[in-house]
Amino acid sequence: MDIVNVDFEMFDPQPDHDFHGLKTLLRQLFDVDNTLFDLSALTDLILSQPLLGTTVKVDGNESDPYAFLTVLNLQEHKDKPIVQELVKYILARSQSSPSLNKKLKELLSSSAPSHTGLILTERLINVPAEIVPPMYKMLLEEISWAIEENEPYNFSNFLILSKTYTEIPSKIDALESRQQKKGKKGSSKSKNLLFYFHPEDETIQRSGEHASYKYVKEGDSGAADSKRAFSDFGIMPQGHMILVGKDELPKIVEDLEKLFSPDT
Repeated sequence: MDIVNVDFEMFDPQPDHDFHGLKTLLRQLFDVDNTLFDLSALTDLILSQPLLGTTVKVDGNESDPYAFLTVLNLQEHKDKPIVQELVKYILARSQSSPSLNKKLKELLSSSAPSHTGLILTERLINVPAEIVPPMYKMLLEEISWAIEENEPYNFSNFLILSKTYTEIPSKIDALESRQQKKGKKGSSKSKNLLFYFHPEDETIQRSGEHASYKYVKEGDSGAADSKRAFSDFGIMPQGHMILVGKDELPKIVEDLEKLFSPDT
């Protein structure tokens, strides 16, 4: 196996260079449900706050990001159509956890006394998790600086949208089994086990409340090649959300630093 050494650099979001790269990562984050949202408007909103959030690149500031992390104030932007779409989606999908859904209805109501930050983060599949703790650490610092400048980032809670998957019968295993005719059956799948596209989520959710949910577009015939590819290998992606309090996030970042430290 070849090993490639890569130097990752972190930058503020760049409105002049990052639009297409961020939109691609958002499409990956929302999976088949990405068509429910105006991703161009969401990308523009992220880029409208260039002093908050981080992109990760390997070819300099003007190249496409390999990863990003940012936070959006859902109350501050409640009149924007894209935020209204997101809130409606979050409330509908969180019904898989009645207790979480109840909390979110209160936190995301137009009359909520506190503000909730929506954390969006995604990376290309081969980008290592070691980049995650620095991005979260910088986010906390940027929020602190913004509050000092009376910017609207004094959040009471953070909601993280992410992805998980479960295992399903593999079409490849089924084909091999038929070809063998008589003999051992294909390996069984652990239907009830949850796996993480973002391994940090397993640590983050221990400090909050979480729910996995099926995608709205999951059954669509046009849900494309990526879904069929996952299905062929016995993987069923689904959405995931985690709600954590603002006081928990610094401790979570410390735990992530220990977990993904190069020395561990």
